[in-house]
Amino acid sequence: MLTSEHAIVVFEGRRACPDRLDRGRHGHYLELAGRMLAVYRSGTGSTRRELHRSIEGIFSEEAECPLRRIRSFCKLLDEAGEYRGDPKGRAAELRLKVFGFAADSHPLVRHPDRMFETGETEVKREISELVGRPWLDLSAELYADVMDFQILESFEGYEGGAEELLSRYNVAQLQACLYRAESVTVVASGDFKTILRHAKLAGLMHEIVRLGPSKYRMELSGPASVLTVTRRYGVSFARFLPALLSCRGWSLRALVRTPWRTRAELRLSSRDGYRSHLPAPAEFDSTVEEAFARKFGQQRDGWKLERESEIVHRGQQAFFPDFVFRHEDGTEVMLEIVGFWTPEYLEAKRELLRRLRPARLLVAVAEKSLRRGARVPEGFLVYKTRLKIAPVLEALERFRD
Repeated sequence: MLTSEHAIVVFEGRRACPDRLDRGRHGHYLELAGRMLAVYRSGTGSTRRELHRSIEGIFSEEAECPLRRIRSFCKLLDEAGEYRGDPKGRAAELRLKVFGFAADSHPLVRHPDRMFETGETEVKREISELVGRPWLDLSAELYADVMDFQILESFEGYEGGAEELLSRYNVAQLQACLYRAESVTVVASGDFKTILRHAKLAGLMHEIVRLGPSKYRMELSGPASVLTVTRRYGVSFARFLPALLSCRGWSLRALVRTPWRTRAELRLSSRDGYRSHLPAPAEFDSTVEEAFARKFGQQRDGWKLERESEIVHRGQQAFFPDFVFRHEDGTEVMLEIVGFWTPEYLEAKRELLRRLRPARLLVAVAEKSLRRGARVPEGFLVYKTRLKIAPVLEALERFRD
């Protein structure tokens, strides 16, 4: 991710507009991005400072390109590379040894003459003999603890080429804008499970409000927000964003602090064309779920089948049934399909369901996961290799009765 120093945000009235490169105004950036990638792909052995100067040279004739944009590209490219650092902290010790020896021969010159007799090449040769290593190796490690002088060892990022680099830049500017966010609201009509899971992974607490069938509003906040707004709080939002961008059917509204201590809104949705580097969530968690959904179809015997369209929640705990059946008469039944489970998993699932107490829940359990002679509780279906339609419909009708 970028840092706050890389953020480019224009505030238009009460709207926050992060910097974004598009095909209309910035079509020529594809060629520039290709050149930047070429610099890094052929730049192994170069220092970070040398690579950055090469990137600056690419933009030397781009008069309307702000310096922060160039530095943002350098940061994103650096993150995709591996640099030789100084993990054992030997660079400072090596400098003391090299400079201490060279001090006796000061001043050093490249071309000795009658006034300055000590040549740089000769002293470097003597230091190499003293240390027992070639000067090229020594010079590479002399400033290994200084970022500008670290050497690029490999670069394997952005296999998608120039378009991927520009797309990552646009997302990174969105993330940098969220560093200043005080609150984030997500309205979702799809991929609830993935959105909420990544919100939790980012350390965000949530409050969920149902707006209608298959539509929820999620108020996201972090533990730090209870006392004060901190940068760490904004970083949590930024970490959550790429996962959100990979999902479907959502809109986002963030309240962002401006440099003038006022507030502006950042509005975003899944229709805005931002691309995440994360893969889109899988439609099904297992082949059993996929096979059942394909065979059942969208509607059968008055029952309409929906995939993960409901959330059962209380506080910070939430449960996502695999399917929801809605009958023409208004009856709703949730279905959870469980394949392999351990006793610990089963106990955790039972405890979660006990706390949440969903009114109408049907659980399908793989026969191979049950212990011999185990009692099957009411509301549970047992299947062998695949879940059949007939017993599910029979169980659904019992809920109607």
